[in-house]
Amino acid sequence: MLTLERSPVNSDPKVLGGTLVFSGTRVKAQTLLDYIYAGDSLEVFLDHFPTVDRQDAEGFLRLSYEESPS
Repeated sequence: MLTLERSPVNSDPKVLGGTLVFSGTRVKAQTLLDYIYAGDSLEVFLDHFPTVDRQDAEGFLRLSYEESPS
């Protein structure tokens, strides 16, 4: 079981129509998954989106892994 101090992502209808974004940003969480699936590293993503906190990106990846079907 994975527990986090706070959620690395959130959804607000006033921000990008409720799309899941990294907390405190307008960066879609799906963008990180797109980078990873394309073969890019977390470092590349963070370089391209400096407003995303590393801990939030890592936390989201952990959540995504925990939620993915086996």
